[in-house]
Amino acid sequence: MGEKQALGEASLNEDQTKADLENHVKLDAADVAQCADDQCRLDGQGAPRPTRLYKRRWMIVLLFSSYSLCNSYQWIQYGIISNIFMKFYNVDAFTIDWMSMIYMLTYIPFIFPVTWLLDKKGLRIIALVATALNCAGTWIKVASARPDLFGVTFLGQFSCSCAQVFILGMPSRIASVWFGSEEVSTACSIGVFGNQLGIAIGFLVPPILVPNVDDMDELAHHISVMFYITAGVATLLFILVVFVFQERPELPPTQAQATARSIPSEQYSYTASILRLLRNRPFILLIITYGLNVGCFYAVGTLLNRMIIEHYPGEEVNAGRIGLTIVIAGMVGSLICGIWLDKTKTYKQTTLAVYFMSLVGMIIYASTLSLGHLWVVFITAGALGFFMTGYLPLGFEFAVELTYPESEGTSSGLLNCSAQVFGIIFTICQGKIIDSFGTLAGNIFLCVFLLIGTIMTGLIRSDLRRQNANRLAKAEAERQMSRQDYGATVLIPAEPQNPPSQA
Repeated sequence: MGEKQALGEASLNEDQTKADLENHVKLDAADVAQCADDQCRLDGQGAPRPTRLYKRRWMIVLLFSSYSLCNSYQWIQYGIISNIFMKFYNVDAFTIDWMSMIYMLTYIPFIFPVTWLLDKKGLRIIALVATALNCAGTWIKVASARPDLFGVTFLGQFSCSCAQVFILGMPSRIASVWFGSEEVSTACSIGVFGNQLGIAIGFLVPPILVPNVDDMDELAHHISVMFYITAGVATLLFILVVFVFQERPELPPTQAQATARSIPSEQYSYTASILRLLRNRPFILLIITYGLNVGCFYAVGTLLNRMIIEHYPGEEVNAGRIGLTIVIAGMVGSLICGIWLDKTKTYKQTTLAVYFMSLVGMIIYASTLSLGHLWVVFITAGALGFFMTGYLPLGFEFAVELTYPESEGTSSGLLNCSAQVFGIIFTICQGKIIDSFGTLAGNIFLCVFLLIGTIMTGLIRSDLRRQNANRLAKAEAERQMSRQDYGATVLIPAEPQNPPSQA
C-alpha cells in the first residue's frame, strides 16, 4: 500500500514535471519525464538500457561507514575528557571546546569546493582525499603527545575536520550510485549509521584509554596509546579505500541513475546547479527545516553536560552515558526510518511525523529534566535522540527526491551547511539563555524553533522526482515490450485454411 500511495502521489505531479523537462540539455533539475523517455529509447532491439545490482555495493557502503566512524570518533575525542586534556596541555576549557567546534566551523567554507570536486572527479577521489586527510591528522596527533605541543594536536584535529567535509554529505550519493530503488534509503541510513556509531565510541573509549592520573609522563603514555590506536585504524581504512573503493558499478542500479549518467559532462555547470537548487522552493524549505532540527540536536549534544550537572551535581559520568543513550537511540531510529522509506516511499509523511515527534520529545525532555530522577532523563533523552537523529537520513533522501537529477552531494552539502550554521547559532544562544535564565528557558528556546520547523515541513510540496523517473521508465519499458510482442504475432504467417491437395 505504501508504494502505491507514493506512486499515486508522484503521478499528481507528472503533468507539471513533463512541462518542466523540455530543457534537459541544460540539465534542468525537474527534467524527470524526458530523462525517463531518453532512458527507454530503443537500442535497435526494443529494450531499455540494462540495470544491475552488484554484491560489491554492500562492501562500498560498509567501507564508507567505517571511515566515517573513524572520523566522527575524533570529533568527540577531546571533549569527553576535556578536564584531562586541559591539565595535560595547560589550556582552558574554551580552548578544548574548539577541538570539537573546529569540525563545525571548517565545514561551512569548504563544503562548496568539495561538492564541486565531487561532481567533477567522482566518489573515489573524494573517498581517497577524505581517508588521506583523516589518516594524516591521526599521525600528526601521535606526534603531539607532549604537554608543550598543543598547537600540533590542534593541527591534527584541523586535518581531521577537513576530512569530515569530504564525508558528511556522501551517504545519499553512495546510495544513489550503487543501490536499487527499493534499498536506497536503507543504504543511506547505513552510511549515516557509521557517523553516529563513531560518536558513540567517542563517548566510551577515551575515558577508558586515558585515566585521570597526576603523573604527566604516565598521562602522556596513555594519550599516546590512544592516538596510536586511532592512527592504526585510520591507516588500515586508507589502504582499504585505495584497493577496494570503486567509483561506480559498471551498470547503473536504476533507470534514474542511468538517466543521470546519460548527461554529458560538458553540459553540466556546478554554478548553474547551485542556482537551480536555490530556486527550488520545496528544497529551500527543506534546507531551513533540516538546519533547524539538526542545529537543535547539535546544541543539545554540546550543552548536555552543563544541563545535567546543573540539576544533578557530580554526575559527569552519567552525563556522558546520557549522551551515549541519545546517540545509540538515534542509530536505531536512522535504520528504522531508512527501512520504512524503502518499504513505503512516503517521504513527506514520514519526515513530517518524525519532525513532530522530535518536537514532542524535546518538550518532554525539557519538562522532566529537573524532576530529580536521573532514570527519567535517560528515557526522555533516548526518545529525543531516536527521532532527532533518525531524521538525518530522512532529510538526505527527501532532498534527493526533490532535486533529482541534480548531484546528491550538492543537495546533501547544502543541508549540512544549514545544520552547521544553525548549530553554531543555537549553541551560542542556548548557552547564553541557560547562563541567564536556566536550562528550562534554554530548552523552550529550542522547542520554539522545532515548532517552526514542523510547520514549515508541512508546507513542503512532495514532488518525488526520482521516484517519478523510475516509474515512467518502467512504464515506458513495459509499453515497448508490449509493442514487441504485438509485432512478433503479426509477423507469423497464417496457416492457409484450404491447403492444396497433394498430387
